[in-house]
Amino acid sequence: MVSPAPLPPAEVDSGARLVLAEHLLACESAVASARAVVEWLARRHGAPAACVGPAEGASASTCLASEGLTGAQQAALARAWDAHGSPLAASRTRPGARWLAADAVEGAAMPGGFLAVPLGRSGASAAALLVVGLPGPAVPEDVAWVAACAGPLLARQLAGDARAPRRPEPDRLLRRVINAVSDPVLLTDTEGTLLFANARAEALLVAGPDSSPGRTRAVELNQRLFRETLTQGGTSVHRREVPLVDPLEGMDLLFELITTPVLAPDGPSVVVSVLRNLTDLGRATQALGESYRQLRATEREARSERHRLDRVLDSVADPIILTDPTGGMVMMNDPAERLFAWPHEEGPASEGPAGEAMLRRVRSNDALFASFLANLLGPENAGVSRWKSQLTLDDPATGAPVPMEAMANKVQGDGGELTGIVTVFHDRTEVLERARLLERVKEVSSELEARVQSATAELAEQNEKLRRQAIQLEQASAAKSQFLANMSHEFRTPLNAILGYTNMLLQGVSGEMTPPQRRNLTRIDSNGRHLLEVINEILDITRIEAGRMPLHLSDFGIPELLQEVMAEMDPIIARSKLSVDTRLDEGLPGVWSDRQKVKQIVLNLLSNALKFTHEGGVQVMAEYQNATGTVAISVKDTGIGIDVSNQEKIFEDFQQVDSSPTRAYGGTGLGLSICRRLAEMIGGRVSLQSAPGQGSTFTLHFPRRARRT
Repeated sequence: MVSPAPLPPAEVDSGARLVLAEHLLACESAVASARAVVEWLARRHGAPAACVGPAEGASASTCLASEGLTGAQQAALARAWDAHGSPLAASRTRPGARWLAADAVEGAAMPGGFLAVPLGRSGASAAALLVVGLPGPAVPEDVAWVAACAGPLLARQLAGDARAPRRPEPDRLLRRVINAVSDPVLLTDTEGTLLFANARAEALLVAGPDSSPGRTRAVELNQRLFRETLTQGGTSVHRREVPLVDPLEGMDLLFELITTPVLAPDGPSVVVSVLRNLTDLGRATQALGESYRQLRATEREARSERHRLDRVLDSVADPIILTDPTGGMVMMNDPAERLFAWPHEEGPASEGPAGEAMLRRVRSNDALFASFLANLLGPENAGVSRWKSQLTLDDPATGAPVPMEAMANKVQGDGGELTGIVTVFHDRTEVLERARLLERVKEVSSELEARVQSATAELAEQNEKLRRQAIQLEQASAAKSQFLANMSHEFRTPLNAILGYTNMLLQGVSGEMTPPQRRNLTRIDSNGRHLLEVINEILDITRIEAGRMPLHLSDFGIPELLQEVMAEMDPIIARSKLSVDTRLDEGLPGVWSDRQKVKQIVLNLLSNALKFTHEGGVQVMAEYQNATGTVAISVKDTGIGIDVSNQEKIFEDFQQVDSSPTRAYGGTGLGLSICRRLAEMIGGRVSLQSAPGQGSTFTLHFPRRARRT
């Protein structure tokens, strides 16, 4: 049986009646025609309607179609139609519409009454009864028109159905079943043109003429989206999501579209579509996904924070342990693990006696730590928030004692409950070692102080001895100088007498002497003068050391001084057969100094040059150094020269380069020592430049104007 398309809204009388008429012509059963009529009138007048007629295969009547009536009302109408004597049963034979009150039929009360119109062929008994809930006896034109058009058709179809075996009519039941489905169900052609829709689908995809513009636009949008989605699915069964809009609320909705193509009995292919609302599911899925992402992000952040915290704790050199309220270890850093954790990662190396000893030390440390934590655990210690003590742990690896200072702090939650205990250890090995070293330093310092005091006392004693010895030496030196002065005076007086008598004898005061006598007297005179020279030098040294040689400063000229020196040394120069010359700078200024001491120095230097020079010559030079204001008198010879190692030695008292008894050159060794001391007295100095075999140059440097000291 072909199921006609749903009736369109009855907007215009002529158009609506034409559509209903076409629809009735397409109906092949009395039930389909009755349903079309009932639906059309119900929408047309907004009132309940029903069509009562003979039931298939039964003697009793039934409600062929109804709108707005309950099952009990339908049954009551059917019973009243068959009951003899009832107001409705009279309509079987009496033509024309009849208005009945609400209580005219038992159990079929309609608010305000209803209109009963017999349906059938003209002049024959009514084949069916049309019931329309209207408030008054006036028969609307639509009702009359429907009765005139549908009555004969329905009678003919009922008669035909009675002659032919009546086929099942599932449309009505199926329609109700589909309307009872909570999901929108649609029947369309392959292009998406709507052929059938249950109430849920009409709410989304159907808009009446009295619908608002907003709902109309929303429905048009939904139809367009539905057609596009349906077209993309082709003719096979598929699932696809389609976004729609709620025409009433304007909210975005998400549906899962399940389409199944079917082949209609009359040939054309149609598509059955079921829409399942996924909006809440999508929102829940989206919310769940967002919650899952937030959970993962929180987990990553927590893991990162934990990793960062572990790195921070591991970077701390002191052991740190976090325990739960019962004292169980929750977390510890690497330094703490080396003391309180069994090194499982060492594997076989931790086995054997060494491993057992290591495990025993770890357990000992754990027990000691548990005993320490007991000071904070327990209800009797609720008021104690911090505990500090000193522990001596064992190094599990070496067994060496590790002195520790442990400080435990309670960690409390927002409600003041105990959530954990943080214990920080501080190694006191270095502190104790520093204290031990400090104590040792104090002991050593005390010992050194005692030794210094002892050495100071001993040094003071030695200084006192040295001071006394210095005094004794000064006294001895003074006695020596006095002795030498006295002895020199005593020696020089008779020696001068001897030299005088010798000179007188050589001059012939006692007559002519024989040559041997003159030679002997000459030797006596020479040795006597040498002895007098030695005595004079000793006397000069003694007078200098005794401070008895005063300065006699005066103005004099260097050329005159050197001329006088050369004149006195002329006999010796003549015997040496050396060339001796002088070279003086032009413009030598006059000198304010001790003339006698300068002359004595030059005489000694020149005498030494002649003494240690065998060939060549001696040159006496004098120059004035304007930059320093000093006068330099140099005596340069071509003699034997002096090694550098002996150049300082020759200026010491009684010292010569060759001091052996078999030395080749005589002398007391006082000449250069006297020169240095006399030079120092006039504010000058004596320098030496010499090398063995290359001669020597002695230079007297003294200020042009001496200062009186």
